[in-house]
Amino acid sequence: MKEFDYFEMRVPSKTQYVGIARLAISGLANRLGFSYDDIEDLKIASSEAITNAIQHAYSEGDLGEVVVGCAVYSDKLEIMVADYGKSFDFEEVKEQVGPYDENTNAEFIREGGLGLFLIESLMDEVKVLNDNGVTVFMTKYVAREQVKEYVETDTF
Repeated sequence: MKEFDYFEMRVPSKTQYVGIARLAISGLANRLGFSYDDIEDLKIASSEAITNAIQHAYSEGDLGEVVVGCAVYSDKLEIMVADYGKSFDFEEVKEQVGPYDENTNAEFIREGGLGLFLIESLMDEVKVLNDNGVTVFMTKYVAREQVKEYVETDTF
């Protein structure tokens, strides 16, 4: 039995579609109960990942697609941005991604790698897969769930 709902959208590799994807992600985050600040963080991080894919994945004039997949859990939102334009099996790709390391060779990240530093600072977890394109996997936990869990298990 699947413990999450999965939402996927295919965005043309044109910057005018970044806002539409960002709006969908913020709607999912709002539904989960994220705070205003966390929703803003999600919007910035997802915009950065999608924009990076649009700018670097395809040659000038090549009309590729960026696939944005969102796994909606009760306590977190997991977002994958894949720039090779193919649909993917969320669980399979999730198993392949590795943690993002700030010491990673810059060639692995390609130009615009500073965006990954921004994403890492805004999200709770960031992983990257570089295989036939780049997939960025980002996780943000709903703060209210973390606080509730912490208060119930620890004493001050």
